[in-house]
Amino acid sequence: MGQDNVSDEKASTDTVEAFPRPKPDRRHLSDIPSRNSSRRKAHYRYIADMDVEIFSAGRKWQKLSAGKAMDISDNGLLARFDIPLADNDKVCLKFSLKAGTMPEGYESVIKTGARVARVNDPAGTVAFQFDSNISDYLEKGRWRHFEALSIFGLFVVLLLIVYIKQESIFYFRFDIPVFLYGLCAVTYLLTRFLFSAFYRPQEITPGYLPSVSIVIPCFNEGEWIHKTIITSLNQSYPEDLLEVIVVDDGSTDNSLQEINRIKNLPVSQVRNRMKVISLTRNQGKRHALAAGTRNATGELVIFVDSDSFLEPDAVVNIVQPLKDSKIAAVCGHCEVENKWTNFLSKMQAVRYFVGFRIFKAAESVFDSVTCLSGPLSCYRKSVVLEFITPWINQTFMGKPATFGDDRSLTNFLLKKYRAVYQSSAVCTTLVPSTYRKFYRQQMRWKRSWLRESLRAAAFMWRKEPFMAISFYLGFFLPILGPFVVLRAFVFVPVVYGIFPYMYLVGVFLMSMLMSASYLFIKRSNLWYHGAFFCFFYLFVLLWQMIPAMVTFWKSDWGTRPSKYDPVDTDTDLPDPKE
Repeated sequence: MGQDNVSDEKASTDTVEAFPRPKPDRRHLSDIPSRNSSRRKAHYRYIADMDVEIFSAGRKWQKLSAGKAMDISDNGLLARFDIPLADNDKVCLKFSLKAGTMPEGYESVIKTGARVARVNDPAGTVAFQFDSNISDYLEKGRWRHFEALSIFGLFVVLLLIVYIKQESIFYFRFDIPVFLYGLCAVTYLLTRFLFSAFYRPQEITPGYLPSVSIVIPCFNEGEWIHKTIITSLNQSYPEDLLEVIVVDDGSTDNSLQEINRIKNLPVSQVRNRMKVISLTRNQGKRHALAAGTRNATGELVIFVDSDSFLEPDAVVNIVQPLKDSKIAAVCGHCEVENKWTNFLSKMQAVRYFVGFRIFKAAESVFDSVTCLSGPLSCYRKSVVLEFITPWINQTFMGKPATFGDDRSLTNFLLKKYRAVYQSSAVCTTLVPSTYRKFYRQQMRWKRSWLRESLRAAAFMWRKEPFMAISFYLGFFLPILGPFVVLRAFVFVPVVYGIFPYMYLVGVFLMSMLMSASYLFIKRSNLWYHGAFFCFFYLFVLLWQMIPAMVTFWKSDWGTRPSKYDPVDTDTDLPDPKE
């Protein structure tokens, strides 16, 4: 597919190999759908750089040699060894799959039988076929243990939450603000998990293949734009029904050169399916998306951020809900591409997953996803054109709205139409890997969330009652959060001499509810980072709400983002609350 650390699987009969595969950066590994989809992708091969020990076959493992793996798949391994081996020889292999070698969830020590499938003496390489797939090996061991642990954890957490909230009701009259907030917050979160349990993605209907135009806005994204374009072209979708439109929004780096480099490749799939629009000056993401939409020939338009990368079946999956004429738009599922970079990116990986698979799934049950996120969203072109003029000309307190583009467009269409979430349409996106960039991004998101939530508050009461109540709870709880925490951690200890340990226990339990859900679905070592993020939110990000509320009319970015936050992408992620 021409991607770093991604399989060699061809997404269609012909794929676009724009560049040779460089040495992989293991911080960036494309994810795959979780336990709801098959992990058994034996034809996917991943670049590997790990030690492999080879043992004699039999009851007693006798070490014969050690070598280096070159690449690996679910059912086989290619490695270098310095001992003579012949085709069909039976051996045993032992190796450690480190984070980033294969998709998330595969990190483990593997001990398995194998046979020699092919020997290349001149190259000194040996290809092995495992006796059982790695996914089968993990399914019988590690993944089963993770599922059992997560189910047990969910059961214990729910029991403790019920016990603590029972005490909250008993002591309610002693501190009404804190206990009322806690009861509302836990009700809000638990109903999100409850509603998401009823969510199911739309299945693929053979023969439903509407014409599609993928629009990619780009500003100073020369490092990643080629990968975004390649993953958009390499889709399991008929070539004559899919076009890719890349809009360069006045970039000052090498973005336009990279775009044209791909456009000018001597490959018919590129020439016939790719359009390039170059804006002479930077006008903002809305104008770039508008220019792409106006030039689109497809019945549907798919918006993809310039630092987001599509899975091969993303397009065929995201169009499926639009079989229903009542649905106007669909939000795809987004994972973190650079999740292995550091502790911050690992926390965000859990946060993104919960934000999409739990919170957006819960909203989708009522056909009212409140933010169609920038990494991957699909619209009926007629609906976008209906609102395109007021959208690009939107102002707030007399100033042009320069961020919150995705949530703003969602608000325009939610007044008249329905929007859903499709978990099987998967993409990955880059997230900030430094705390400074992350803090700036969160401030922009909070300001845009405040603005657009105020707009949505004027019409959300017309939606289904459960959806409306949930929306207004989700609007007021984050605003009241800083004041309630101040009362719990400052006023109550100073005046009454009582430390709010039960408040901290409540936050911990809600964080474990998110983490255990992540463990159950993803079966990954990253699960516990969800708990860390909730406390990071409580002691750091929560306090951004106060300056955001007193400056929410501002439209400046602070500084123009770069590398890991090139576009302002609302992902509608939950604020952890007790």
